[in-house]
Amino acid sequence: MRVQHRHIIYVQGYDPRGLAQYYRMFRTELRKFGRLYQLSATISRPQAAPDGETASWTIETKAGDWQTHTRYDFLRWEDLIQRDLASPIWRTVFHAMWIYWRMVFGGTVARFWKAHWRFATFMSYPHYLLFNEALLSLGIAFGFAAGLEALGIPGPFSIAAASAVFVAALGTMLKYTENRTYLLYLLSDTIWTWEFSHRRRPEWDQRIDRFAQHLANVARSSDAEEIIVVGHSSGSFLGAEILARALKLDPDLGRHGPRIVLLTIGGNFPIVGFHAASQDFRDHLRLLAIEPSIDWIDCQSRKDVMNFFPFDPIAGHGIDVGASRRNPTIVPVRFREIIKPEHYNVFRWKFFRVHFQFVMANERPHAYDFFMIVCGPIPLIERMACPEAALAVATGDAAAREWAWKRLETAAVDQVDATDLGEMEPEMEPTARRRV
Repeated sequence: MRVQHRHIIYVQGYDPRGLAQYYRMFRTELRKFGRLYQLSATISRPQAAPDGETASWTIETKAGDWQTHTRYDFLRWEDLIQRDLASPIWRTVFHAMWIYWRMVFGGTVARFWKAHWRFATFMSYPHYLLFNEALLSLGIAFGFAAGLEALGIPGPFSIAAASAVFVAALGTMLKYTENRTYLLYLLSDTIWTWEFSHRRRPEWDQRIDRFAQHLANVARSSDAEEIIVVGHSSGSFLGAEILARALKLDPDLGRHGPRIVLLTIGGNFPIVGFHAASQDFRDHLRLLAIEPSIDWIDCQSRKDVMNFFPFDPIAGHGIDVGASRRNPTIVPVRFREIIKPEHYNVFRWKFFRVHFQFVMANERPHAYDFFMIVCGPIPLIERMACPEAALAVATGDAAAREWAWKRLETAAVDQVDATDLGEMEPEMEPTARRRV
């Protein structure tokens, strides 16, 4: 099957920039995508829904032997996120510290370290940085107090003045280094994920329910061949929640109309699922793991420290569904293969840039290409099941494309076995693979 009409429902993560900046990035990356594959891709202006919670645009993509129309729905959270970031600095700092140490003594942080040290380090980074900035501010205050004592200022006055200097120095440091450290943003993220996990953010749950209804409505009315729910970063668990709740609204969701696929990229499911209070979320993962009418692809990258890698979103949460399990398919993505060699050594140390590569244009043709997933003619399941054929459709000559289409038509979804892949020599591993 060649996809002529696709519907994307994009779930962003905890990103305050929202629609305007995302659309500009998307439009810029779409142009790069067109140049890389020498094809035509045009995009419409975004149209906001009356409630302001969604915005949509369309993309028309044309190549020599295919044409695809894509409707792209962008689900919006930026108003809720910007409200979080507007909180006073002192409240954000104390609230995040209280939550972090509660997770330490409750064993949640230990579960992060046991699952993967890199993500646990990243999650603890803002607290290490806060501690260092507090020490530096304390040193400034101590020096100020010593100066006052040398001038003969009584002790109680110098202590009070030094305390004020400490608060002012730390507050100034936090505010004016934020563009480089992202410290306050990450502390706000910590607060949000903890409260969301404990169902203390009713406004988020209510919006998720409305988005679930939106997905159910799209599935009933769309003439697309496939609907892909894309969840990037924290959008991974939000997208899973939306799909699971949509299935509860309409248990036949994936049995009528378009094929429905959940694509999670750069995901971090444990920041919600590892909390003892998140039983509802784990139940939703269990539902998606066994639902026969839904496909779920989870793309992960070792180089992305904000992405839990390697991690099985089902077994990693202690969920055992036995032989009934069919989701997700886990696909490792090697950014080294999609970024030009002359850029890679700089790119790999820009952690936020690496994290967003999942939703940006490739610099080199590759089976994992976000814009080919969004705009290309190959259904997502077939693309992941047969990556070499998917790449040949994009880059091969006429004979290679003819072979690739035949290969895709006959590709079985369960063609690659995880055990076989694990026994391959590293240099023989495919660029994209299925691991169940």
